[in-house]
Amino acid sequence: MKSILDDFRSRIQQAGERKTPLQIQGSGSKQWYGQSLQGELLDTRAYRGIIAYEPTELVLTARCGTPLAEIEAVLAEHQQMLAFDPPHFGSDATLGGMLAAGLSGPRRPYLGALRDFVLGVTLMDGKGQILEFGGQVMKNVAGYDVSRLLAGSMGSLGLVLNVSVKVLPRPFAETTLLFAMSEADAIRKMNEWAGQALPVTGSCWHVGRLMLRLSGAEAAVRAARQKLGGEVMQDAAASWRALQDQTHDFFSQDDAHGLWRLSIASTAPPMTLSGKSLTEWGGAQRWLFTDESPAAIRAAAQVAGGHATLFRGGDKSIGVFTPLAPAIAGIHQRLKAAFDPSGIFNPGRLYKDF
Repeated sequence: MKSILDDFRSRIQQAGERKTPLQIQGSGSKQWYGQSLQGELLDTRAYRGIIAYEPTELVLTARCGTPLAEIEAVLAEHQQMLAFDPPHFGSDATLGGMLAAGLSGPRRPYLGALRDFVLGVTLMDGKGQILEFGGQVMKNVAGYDVSRLLAGSMGSLGLVLNVSVKVLPRPFAETTLLFAMSEADAIRKMNEWAGQALPVTGSCWHVGRLMLRLSGAEAAVRAARQKLGGEVMQDAAASWRALQDQTHDFFSQDDAHGLWRLSIASTAPPMTLSGKSLTEWGGAQRWLFTDESPAAIRAAAQVAGGHATLFRGGDKSIGVFTPLAPAIAGIHQRLKAAFDPSGIFNPGRLYKDF
């Protein structure tokens, strides 16, 4: 692995001297996410493998090019899992790409986001220096915030080499209930149930049907099922996986305007925007296909207490992500300058200007 690290360092230092952008990429399963790609490809897949995994400690450390499928298979052997349901968007998705994209799946509002499970990160900065942040235990707080900061940074701050994540045991029991109801009723019910002691680990409303996943001890799941009623869904695991990786029928639509992701207050009423929608995360995440203008979509999201992202497709020139407030943008620019002084790592991937 030393030769691979030496090659990474050489490529980064040469790029820094020449001010040549580098496009950090694993399998490319999420290359469509974010602003347009530019620069010479720096493929991370050769730097792979699980470095340490201690099931009793609930911690796994692996290299950036390690396939997520490999990690999840090892965890499954010990009845454990990545609790934030990271989307793969491809059979060869990598750990580094998972961290860079910072995306979480259906369990996110109930068990936590990806960044909440990142314990430590080893990073190669724009000078080729190897920096370590965080550690392998929750109590180790040195550099902990930097580790979390890298989640969703789209590779713009440096080349992530190793990642330590907290894992969780798989639930003893799991069932999914179906309810026929309107979107407004579903939003009200999901928020009502969120305030009760129920083992909810997933929720999704689409075209008049609400899916609600219950996970935990057998007694808790059984009691919740009896209390809530509804119809038990068969082969529910496949449906949740389809939501996680967006192979669900809803996401297969071919829309020139692209797919929008609205992250808003869970209690916000159904959006008045035209188009087709799907609601997740207890009402806090709304997916939308619409021909409304980007300005109208972002204004509606702001009114609903959140923001809108052009998640996939569409015209990226309008800006994939909602523009940052000036003060926050200034912080980001200072961080970028500190970790990547030559501006070579995935420039413009997060925002057009940096």
